[in-house]
Amino acid sequence: MIASLNGILRFKSPSQIIVEVNGVGYRVFIPLSTFYELADEGSPVALNIFTAVREDAINLYGFRTPEEKQLFELLLSVNGIGPKLAINLLSGISSTDFIRAIFLEDRQVLMKIPGVGKKMAERMILELRDRVIKLDTGAVREKAQAESALDTIREDALSALVNLGYKKSYAKTAVDRIVDTVGGGLALEEVLKRALKELS
Repeated sequence: MIASLNGILRFKSPSQIIVEVNGVGYRVFIPLSTFYELADEGSPVALNIFTAVREDAINLYGFRTPEEKQLFELLLSVNGIGPKLAINLLSGISSTDFIRAIFLEDRQVLMKIPGVGKKMAERMILELRDRVIKLDTGAVREKAQAESALDTIREDALSALVNLGYKKSYAKTAVDRIVDTVGGGLALEEVLKRALKELS
């Protein structure tokens, strides 16, 4: 079982490359995230490899980082996802954004990935949520929690302004502008205060 390849990049395309190791050329399927980080043909290349063995073929899938390979293997554990679809999924979203979307149960982000519908998004969330957290060093989780807290502040501020009689579209524009400009660290009271000042 091939776990890694270290050789010369003889050919590259967005979906596959050929790596020459000791005179033997290995065809390796890759996601776009790996393709974008490749050097020119003729340069050295090192990849983490997943070997998929079938009755009629042995296919190699290559990744620049061990984390991306781990995520690929996790995707394969989801019912209905094979190696080709898993590669396409990783080509459609960064590993960080994927982990964050699963952690936040953000179906809309997942459904923007080509080939992912509502059922597939829900299946990935259901089967992967507890497992992707183990891939996370903490930074993704902290960012996801911060974004979730900001979303709650947005919703609460908007609800309060609408209850005060402000038109929802105007209130939303004001709240979004304040939160997007300042970012984290603002309390609900401060957002409301600034929004009221802006709306008046």
